[in-house]
Amino acid sequence: MKNPLEYNIVCKTFNAVFGDHFFTDFPFYSERPIDMKHPYKTREGGATVTIFVPYDCKNHCPFCINKGEYADMTGFSLEKICRSIERMDAITPDCDFVFTGGEPFANLESLQVMLDKIPTTHKVYINTTLPVSEHQSEADILAFAERNRHKITCINVSRHMQHYVVESNDGLLSKLPVPFRVNCVLYKNYPAEQLVPYMERFRKLPGASIQFRFDYTATTPENLYEEEGDKILQDLKKVARYTGLDGCRMRCGFHFDYKGMELTYHKTLPYSTIVETDPVSGVTYDILYDILIKQNGDIHSDWDGTPLDVDAYEKVVFEPYDLRWLARIA
Repeated sequence: MKNPLEYNIVCKTFNAVFGDHFFTDFPFYSERPIDMKHPYKTREGGATVTIFVPYDCKNHCPFCINKGEYADMTGFSLEKICRSIERMDAITPDCDFVFTGGEPFANLESLQVMLDKIPTTHKVYINTTLPVSEHQSEADILAFAERNRHKITCINVSRHMQHYVVESNDGLLSKLPVPFRVNCVLYKNYPAEQLVPYMERFRKLPGASIQFRFDYTATTPENLYEEEGDKILQDLKKVARYTGLDGCRMRCGFHFDYKGMELTYHKTLPYSTIVETDPVSGVTYDILYDILIKQNGDIHSDWDGTPLDVDAYEKVVFEPYDLRWLARIA
């Protein structure tokens, strides 16, 4: 962060929220050096491990930054991904796993192979559009979910206000034998007048909740917790009851209630490694929130291509998870 004024603003923002932590001067995502070498620290249980499935989706969402990675699938390896899953399970046997892509449900056989490598000590989340086609029916998806209901914690289903993909019937969601959440990226000039019809669409489904997401490529330390200038937040406050805010160093969630249905407005930085000096020991740590298993089995410590030193991660220092409620409104 080259501007001292900007740095002071960021420090004051973080200190106001996390007064018991000392934050060092870490640069913006685009300037973050990929050769940082500090000992690792992460939350109790371990950093979330996101697995990029080794097969593509057929969608072209404009906010997706992963599409380019699937243009050339040379080197993609289900076998190497499985070995990396086993390695991460051995280091942090209680961490969360997330499947993303690509489209995890585009190849149920391969998804099953990867799921079988994850013991039930982990929570497992699947990001998907629930694709239905002539080659894969609703019955196929439901049967898969039923077989794995003891492993799948939640299916995060993409349903955007502006249609970028061919969606399966909403009725499929209510038939799922596992919990589900609707994910919606509010991208650029989204139609705010469609918020209420959109929420009404899913309010009818038993167990539905919605997570609206800010375009994380546009998130910075300065606007992560911004409220007054956040158009999405202000639009939601006009149509739903605000119930509180939770957050940590690099992500936050504004919570709402809409006629009994839970809503969350989620914001996260485009990087997930925070560099911080322990005020007691004086040791500077790379604090990891997300670990990625890429399509070729490589393991990264952040979203910018930084490789994880797996041997060093075996010696990771654990701290209590700093995600907590910052405001609760009755």
